Amino acid sequence: MKRVAVIGAGTMGHGIAYIAALAGCKVRLTDAQPDALPLAMSKIESLLEGGLKRGKLTEQKRNQVHERLRAEPQLGAAVATADIVIEAIVEDLAIKQRLFADVERAAPPGALLATNTSSLSIGQIAATMAHPARLVGMHFFNPVYVMKLVEVVTHGRHSRPAAERAVEFARRLGKEPIVVRDSPGFASSRLGVVLGLEAMRMLEQDVASAEDIDKAMELGYNHPMGPLKLTDLVGLDVRLAIAEYLHATLGKPQYEPPKILKEKVKKGELGKKTGKGFYTWSD
Repeated sequence: MKRVAVIGAGTMGHGIAYIAALAGCKVRLTDAQPDALPLAMSKIESLLEGGLKRGKLTEQKRNQVHERLRAEPQLGAAVATADIVIEAIVEDLAIKQRLFADVERAAPPGALLATNTSSLSIGQIAATMAHPARLVGMHFFNPVYVMKLVEVVTHGRHSRPAAERAVEFARRLGKEPIVVRDSPGFASSRLGVVLGLEAMRMLEQDVASAEDIDKAMELGYNHPMGPLKLTDLVGLDVRLAIAEYLHATLGKPQYEPPKILKEKVKKGELGKKTGKGFYTWSD
């Protein structure tokens, strides 16, 4: 699978496009909002510059990424010759269903279709497709160029070859795939959200500062990043949407979003992307 189309130029989408181009794939990045594409390409350029400065990349490698990666404003043109199409758009079931109905018609019949959803049912996303077995979940983690895990999520109507192709592609990108059955929150979100929401409740109750709560997990449990800082990177709005979905589908109190999360989202404090969340961020 050498030709990749990534739909959605946000945090996850441009990260997936970047690592795919680094891995030698020809990549087309598209977004329904054309003005999102220049920003995404600028962020990819920043990643390349950072890699050069740290000695992780060579000039030749950067030039190769420039040759392989292109922004394409038209969905049909982006997916027309793709071997794999990866969706990384808003976490909205109806929007994803409509998108994959369009992608299924526009992409080659043999193309693997994948969604980067972190919690929505893969089976429900595939339900409106003519050939639902083409769709698998490929849940990448933020920041994509650092995090090794990819959850390959199967569903009741998936085909084994599709899952095997997704695992193979994840390994080509230098990732460590795990295969998970379609279930609310899969493996990672179901566990990670509980930890993050409990950290927020501790902050509400003034148990400790955000920094010290995070440090407890980083130094006491060897987590590379604390749950509150991670929430800032993921986006508080994204975490809220996942928590609301898990609370509604699983009905367990540990998934109920705490007041502090809902209030911050209402105020537009969404984390690093807005400059403020549980931390204050600057460029």
